[in-house]
Amino acid sequence: MSKESLAVIGGGVIGLAVARRAALDGLSVRVHRTRHLGASWVAGGMLAPHSEGWPGEERLLQLGLESLRLWHGGFLDGLPDDVVTARESLVVGVDRADAADLRTVADWLSAQGHPVAVTTTARDTEPLLAQGIRHGFIAPDELAVDNRKLVAALEAHCEQLGVRWAAPVEQLDDARDGVDTVVIANGIDAPALWPGLAVRPVKGEVLRLRWRRGCMPLPQRVVRARVHGRSVYLVPRADGVVIGATQYEHGRDTAPAVSGVRELLDDACEVMPALGEYELAECAAGLRPMTPDNMPIVGRLDGRTLVATGHGRSGFLLAPWTAEHIAAELMGARA
Repeated sequence: MSKESLAVIGGGVIGLAVARRAALDGLSVRVHRTRHLGASWVAGGMLAPHSEGWPGEERLLQLGLESLRLWHGGFLDGLPDDVVTARESLVVGVDRADAADLRTVADWLSAQGHPVAVTTTARDTEPLLAQGIRHGFIAPDELAVDNRKLVAALEAHCEQLGVRWAAPVEQLDDARDGVDTVVIANGIDAPALWPGLAVRPVKGEVLRLRWRRGCMPLPQRVVRARVHGRSVYLVPRADGVVIGATQYEHGRDTAPAVSGVRELLDDACEVMPALGEYELAECAAGLRPMTPDNMPIVGRLDGRTLVATGHGRSGFLLAPWTAEHIAAELMGARA
């Protein structure tokens, strides 16, 4: 008796997580992927449901917390240890209004039953912070991963499990050939395969700074900050820091804009002045697949088609939850 077969359209973190879980469940899997660099290549890799939470996004918070538990509970099994680059988040505010915003978030998290550790001595936790930054909160369970190492590790694990690679498709029927089920997981391109999916591209610049000899040492945790109403994050890597991310509508333009890069550098250095001595190693921009309500679109479209897209800024965080949700749908179809 032949194995049940699955085609996954999309080779980013979501598609690879779905493919790996399906292969672990015994399905015959192929992944249709493009070699063009997508959103997974330029992500910060934060797994941060607390520090990215905001009042009004209660359901997204719950999904993020569920998925963070899966990260801690086994999603990293079979992957190299060095994909994880940080194991705590420190969230700070630069001015009084920023600190008030963070207090609002902390109070909201507490009301949801997920309190964080509020601090008025943030520089005791992270000495590289600028003088005068004191207020914020600590999310000790949050993680960060090296997005590029993680994608490469998932690809390698998929290959070990027998997942096959295939060329990208322009029509859904091309992926259906020879398989029982298809999962559409190609981010902003999903509506081209299934018209009506409410997914749009939202641009975000990301910078990579490289540590140089003589510079202050790397931060050991994710630092997220409110800077005069804007958000910036600083995510450790083995050789430096990733800074992000702007967010605005600009079609499918992926050219880093001077204004966006300047804003990120100014805000990052206001939070952590020592970064001004690092090497500016890379400027890039990616397109997040966003939905009107900021919730991912994950589930069944018809008897042979499922979808996993629209993860917005939470693609890496929600990859385990998405893989589990798709696996449950596939299992239900087999029952």
